[in-house]
Amino acid sequence: MNNDRPLLGVFLMVGFALTVPGIDALAKLAGDFIPVGQIVASRFCIQAALLLPIALLIGHLRLPSLHEALLHAARAALIITATAMFFTALRFMAIADAIAIFFVEPFILTLLGAAILGERVGLRRLMACMTGFLGALLVIRPSFAAAGTVALLPLGTAVCFSFYLILTRYAARMLHPVALQAWTSLAASALVLPVLAGFQGSGFGPLELKMPEGRYWVYLAGVGIGSTLTHLMLSGALRFAPTATLAPLQYLEIIAATILGYLIFSDVPDAQAVVGVAVIVCSGLYVIWRERRLAGEEA
Repeated sequence: MNNDRPLLGVFLMVGFALTVPGIDALAKLAGDFIPVGQIVASRFCIQAALLLPIALLIGHLRLPSLHEALLHAARAALIITATAMFFTALRFMAIADAIAIFFVEPFILTLLGAAILGERVGLRRLMACMTGFLGALLVIRPSFAAAGTVALLPLGTAVCFSFYLILTRYAARMLHPVALQAWTSLAASALVLPVLAGFQGSGFGPLELKMPEGRYWVYLAGVGIGSTLTHLMLSGALRFAPTATLAPLQYLEIIAATILGYLIFSDVPDAQAVVGVAVIVCSGLYVIWRERRLAGEEA
């Protein structure tokens, strides 16, 4: 890993954290008219169309082996499910609340790392994970009262995304990050498009297709292009700066989401949600600090 340009890595990570809520805002705006399945398909089709030529240009595009193809398909299925659940939640929830609940993902990833990868997780980090989940419940409770079981969808997103990252850790040893994302986007498009075609005319709203009108073309394009740019920024950030330096910056997403939610949708989090977000952030920062300290001791 090239760590001689950490400031560039930090800059890219900040750009990533500030851009992701904008994609969520576009998806929420598009959801007023466009079915969630179509929004998801647009994201991955545009992403594949943009990343495949880039991967070819930089010389990292090659046909995957059967093992790699199955890995791409598994990652694609997980990210499709995660994206669909999150975009569905955004139709009924404030962006900041949905993102805050999603941020239990580092805790889930920590626990999965222990269960699947055999990584060591001490009592302190375990307690921090449990505290983070309690914070998520504080955010979920008012959202559950307002939106019902939809408030649990960001939690499902966090679970799927955690498994997605576990597979990504494994796949990243074999492929360049841009090529990895390009093939996964193509696999996701290949999975979701036949499903949409099969449900056309079925009357099942989330998987029906609608012809976008006016500004909805912009929303769909923004979701796809924005997703591509954020993945490139994240890949670049991880290339130029250590993960331990970048991880705390991800919590800027919640701040950006709160500001965007207020400016675009007039969403104002209540006191309980604010306390829950604070608990999640503090618990997450502790887990990051603890992992960084243990890594230093082992080194």
